[in-house]
Amino acid sequence: MLEGLRTAAAGMQAQQSKLDAVSNDLANANTTGYKRLRVGFSDLLYEQGGRPTISNAAQLGTGSRAIQGGRSFEQGNLARTDKPTDVGIEGDGFMRVKLADGREALTRDGNLHVDGEGRLVTSFGGFMSPNIQIPKGTPESKIAIGEDGTVLAAGRNVGRIQLVNVRSPQNLESVGDNAFVATARSGNPVAAQADTVLKQGTLEASNTDMAQAMTDMIEAQRTYQLTSKAITTADQMMEIANGVKR
Repeated sequence: MLEGLRTAAAGMQAQQSKLDAVSNDLANANTTGYKRLRVGFSDLLYEQGGRPTISNAAQLGTGSRAIQGGRSFEQGNLARTDKPTDVGIEGDGFMRVKLADGREALTRDGNLHVDGEGRLVTSFGGFMSPNIQIPKGTPESKIAIGEDGTVLAAGRNVGRIQLVNVRSPQNLESVGDNAFVATARSGNPVAAQADTVLKQGTLEASNTDMAQAMTDMIEAQRTYQLTSKAITTADQMMEIANGVKR
């Protein structure tokens, strides 16, 4: 009986992890460049049945656990904004940025702007790496960003937005604000393929599928409720057993 309670508790914890991931995806459905979380399940250790079963060869499972599969980096739709400093990435890859704490990071959030010191920065305050300096007094309408990342200010070349990719994007570490840092499992950033380009005046939408996310949420909720019923039933059976023993 105790094994059954333990198994049900493990299943509830796994479904809670799934609910947390889906809730996060839904909360970021309108976040520029957001990539949805991937959560799967695997079964836990199997044990020999022993006395509760009719055969010592029988095996009893001990529940399931949630597996974080990284993120799905499927392309999100590019929405037109016509703002010169907005750029959407078409293809696989990221922009190389430097965070406020000095770490090198990667992002697909192309909601850029020029800060008070003339630097081209992201919406979360990350600087282009290497730094791109827009000459003082240059109006936004005079900023042009080419498909290869070349930035022109009033016709003058002031730098290039670095487009890079990694061997295994699913193993990048999320550090919040739509930024990721490379890990040993993801591999180091290298130059992106030629078919990865920037589209000026656009932003990439979240790749969260609202219909699928709602379906996943309902499924996880129903499974959670069913598992909780199993715990309730087991508790009632233990109460009956204790009553008989007395």
